[in-house]
Amino acid sequence: MVTLSEENYLKAIYHLALGDAQLVSTNAIAKKMHTKASSATDMIKKLSEKGLVNYQKYKGVQLTEKGRLAAVSVIRKHRLWEVFLVKKLNFSWDEVHEVAEQLEHIKSEKLTQQLDEFLEFPTKDPHGDPIPDCDGNMPSTQKVILAKIEINKSCMCIGVKDSTAEFLRYLDKHHIALGTKITVVSKESFDESMTIKINETPLVISKEVTHNLFVKIN
Repeated sequence: MVTLSEENYLKAIYHLALGDAQLVSTNAIAKKMHTKASSATDMIKKLSEKGLVNYQKYKGVQLTEKGRLAAVSVIRKHRLWEVFLVKKLNFSWDEVHEVAEQLEHIKSEKLTQQLDEFLEFPTKDPHGDPIPDCDGNMPSTQKVILAKIEINKSCMCIGVKDSTAEFLRYLDKHHIALGTKITVVSKESFDESMTIKINETPLVISKEVTHNLFVKIN
């Protein structure tokens, strides 16, 4: 049995490794989990004993296939619950993350399967992130950050890199949501800010915003 705390560590390692097999440092894990490096090392050793990670001292941590499947299972539940909260309970996309953080640890596989079926097998959560299938396969998505889009090109918002409530409320304030068409008007070399158009309305956005919006070219 994988504990709640262990699941959180597995999920953190998965995200830090961007879903591939690269090694993740103990310090990076500790930072992600808001804890001391010594505490992270103790947990990593427990995960290693359970066959969930490969740990190389001074080199880093890598999820085993067993660990990857456990991490993806938690991510799958989290994103399904986010869809449920938005579509069925009328939560806004900036409200769902913390609630889903609690619901993602429910162990019932039957509940997860029936939730997926009830929601008609969604492929993306309210933030545009892909939802893994029941076999642990993570769908690939073709996306780039807005900062990479050239001047005079149009694109569509398909996701967010930063899913904090503050950032999502910022997007709501400026009428940016999944599916919003964005046209790049100009870029400032000094601070990398960008002028865009949304429904013909100009808007100046910061470098931070351009690096936290995922888009696809129309």
